[in-house]
Amino acid sequence: MSDIEAELHRVRGAFATPTLTLLHQRQAPVVITLFRSAFGRSNTPIPTARLHTQVATYLDRLRAAGEDDLPNGSGKELCHRWMRGQWLVRSIDERGREVYTLTSHAQQALELVKNLTRDRATLSEHRIATILGTVRRFNAEANPDRTTRVTLLNEEIARLQAERDRLVDGAEMVSATEDYMHEGYTELLSLISALPSDFARVEERFARIRGEILAAFRAEDRPAGEVIDDYLERADLLMTRTHEGRAFEGAFALLRDDALVTQLREDLTALLDHPLSDRILGEADRAELRGTVRLVRDGLDRVLKQRSRVTATLKEYIVSHDGARDRQLEQTLRQVESELMTWMANTGPRATHDVALLPSRVTVDHLREKFHDPADDVLPERIAPPSPADAPSLTLAELKAQGGPRLGELRQRLDEALNDRLPADSLGALFDSLEPELRRPVEIFGLLHLAADRGWEGTEDLEEYAAQRHDGSRRSFAVPRLPLPAVHERADEQKSEHPA
Repeated sequence: MSDIEAELHRVRGAFATPTLTLLHQRQAPVVITLFRSAFGRSNTPIPTARLHTQVATYLDRLRAAGEDDLPNGSGKELCHRWMRGQWLVRSIDERGREVYTLTSHAQQALELVKNLTRDRATLSEHRIATILGTVRRFNAEANPDRTTRVTLLNEEIARLQAERDRLVDGAEMVSATEDYMHEGYTELLSLISALPSDFARVEERFARIRGEILAAFRAEDRPAGEVIDDYLERADLLMTRTHEGRAFEGAFALLRDDALVTQLREDLTALLDHPLSDRILGEADRAELRGTVRLVRDGLDRVLKQRSRVTATLKEYIVSHDGARDRQLEQTLRQVESELMTWMANTGPRATHDVALLPSRVTVDHLREKFHDPADDVLPERIAPPSPADAPSLTLAELKAQGGPRLGELRQRLDEALNDRLPADSLGALFDSLEPELRRPVEIFGLLHLAADRGWEGTEDLEEYAAQRHDGSRRSFAVPRLPLPAVHERADEQKSEHPA
């Protein structure tokens, strides 16, 4: 195969990926818009019924706005079509709900479109400085010559020391230009936008491994130990030999280091507070930079949950695998082999023995005489709601008689007793002097509430409260005696409550 044929083969393979299949279709702008509007940049899982409704609503709005070239079908049909195109995946979340998420192919397509919607980066001082700095740092960390590596480190230390001394001596600070900041923000947003698709690829790898493990367990063509060893080896290769796995491990190490996370937050805050950021960054870009740490945490959580599902599959098989049954089967086969050897030793080479191909019929003492009848599960007739005419009629006085304590009237009677207008020396005596409508059992609690609100305290002696219910029945209650305060004490209380 010539070079041009090999290159054509690679290009055709790239165009066959779901990413370019999504971008190459005629209605790709509409599909990408629906994905971006529904899932946002964090690819938050959406319940299946909700996404079906959202897709149908978005299409109705676009149709009302005059768009003609729209996908045909309901929201549910379109979601199923996108699943077949490997742009959506359906799974079960931790709460047992069916949810949709974007695949890594769809996220990669969204990332490409998002980069194209931004201003194209052109050749600039920031771009050249970034390339030079990356090459220099890469060479300093990877150069196999010890002397060369030490020389590079010494040069970097000298450069940083000179810049520090210059600033300490009060030299003029060189401010970054708007073009420099624009280029830096663009590159930073491009790096952050690639994170969700990287995490999704690792998650899909684990999901594929889980499906293969389940298939190997069901086939039972390999020992369980061999399947588990194969999983551990593949998981290790996934984390160490693939770009996505190494990115996941790096992000996991970042989040385990509180100092690095704090430094990342502080650096992002400083960049967002830069005087030029308001003119360069929109609200969406600022929100994306501000949520970088949360974006990484969410991606890690989804990958860890998928890896936990693989581990749970292994654990479930190991726990549920019946070793005792396998040992019983092995013992039975050994007994059959032993009996066969004994039979062969006592018979001739032409001896035969009749063996039933089918087991004997089982005698059943009782069979079900009645089976399920759907007519038995018919719901009973609805109970007719009561009419307002059947409701008992109550007057306002009857409703009040059945209600709570009348605190307003009780407070008035208590104030009259304190002003010597009612003959009472205790709360029980006051209660006995009230009219029958205010001597209900619930009024006792009202008087005690008012006394407690004034800070009065009772004695250890008991006094009797003769209560009368609204139906005329009587009942007595023994309550700690609570004397009413003396006249001079009441005067002192009034002075303290109303100072001159």
